[in-house]
Amino acid sequence: MTELALEKIAAPIDSDRVAYARRLSMKYSSADAVDILAVAVRNEFKARIALVSSFGAESAVLLHIAAQVDRTIPVIFLETGKHFVQTLSYQKKLTARLGLVNVLNIAPNADALSARDSEGDLWRRDADACCKLRKVDPLSGALAPYDAWITGRKQFHGGGRDALPAFEANNTHVKVNPLLRWTPEDIDKYLRAYDLPRHPLVAQGYPSIGCWPCTHPVAEGADIRSGRWRGSAKSECGIHSVGG
Repeated sequence: MTELALEKIAAPIDSDRVAYARRLSMKYSSADAVDILAVAVRNEFKARIALVSSFGAESAVLLHIAAQVDRTIPVIFLETGKHFVQTLSYQKKLTARLGLVNVLNIAPNADALSARDSEGDLWRRDADACCKLRKVDPLSGALAPYDAWITGRKQFHGGGRDALPAFEANNTHVKVNPLLRWTPEDIDKYLRAYDLPRHPLVAQGYPSIGCWPCTHPVAEGADIRSGRWRGSAKSECGIHSVGG
């Protein structure tokens, strides 16, 4: 971690949240991932921030950096009930390896599941509704106590992420993107440097991993997200629209 001037930027009222995030992005535009995360956790938001992780193909990098900054940071994992068994195993392995002590498994509301997906096959009929039920709505509730959340999004993922800033805002939260400028080569180099365990499905051709019904392996060299919701126009689960 480099030495940064960590004077706190004035916290916003709701109407100023976007401007606040923009000021943070400008101030820390050249900071590295550790510094961006440290600024957010130790200075700007402190106990009012959480990290959201899928424990997917690239998740070990951000979680390892977060563990260096503060092992007690809340880590929200959306336990959709549709994860690969390999993901659930990997979550336990990585949590123990990194010494994370505040991983929160957030499940969908049981009554909502019973009413809207009693057979567990909503994903076949309406993938957007399934994502809302099992991811978007649970995350919205889980984030209610916080002012900000940390994501693992990166510009190279595309899909509107090309100009992703370090800090951004919606109607309810500031989002922090410490890995915005990282490339696949950066990720691979970091995983090797720290000997971090990789998600077991990566070796089977899954560069992006979500719920099992809507995740497929992709051909080498193909877009990393092309295996998500294959055969449909859908490309996002919707959690990044939480709060508008």
